[in-house]
Amino acid sequence: MEYVYAALILNESGEEINEDNLTDVLDAAGVDVEESRVKALVAALEDVDIEEAVEEAAAAPVAAGGAAGGAPAGGDEDADEADDEAEEEEAADEDDGDDDEDDEASGEGLGELFG
Repeated sequence: MEYVYAALILNESGEEINEDNLTDVLDAAGVDVEESRVKALVAALEDVDIEEAVEEAAAAPVAAGGAAGGAPAGGDEDADEADDEAEEEEAADEDDGDDDEDDEASGEGLGELFG
């Protein structure tokens, strides 16, 4: 997230968002800079109007807040789909964790066999 914040700082100060400037801001903030992430962010922001994106993002909570009182048709379905996807991801993460635990448990048994 600090990479995005650095880009916002550069935009707000009127500086060009490029690899050197972004790296300088991150260094000044004490962030361990990953060059690949800097390059990816600069490339992703190349054709983005940041001012417009910020305005749209600022308007989004108003629309979401209005939906809480009376969601437009189909709004609940989108929310349900997002919830279902999140649950599936959590289940997949939990499954991965179980495999690691099984591997560790079987490894302990082998350690006991060979002293």
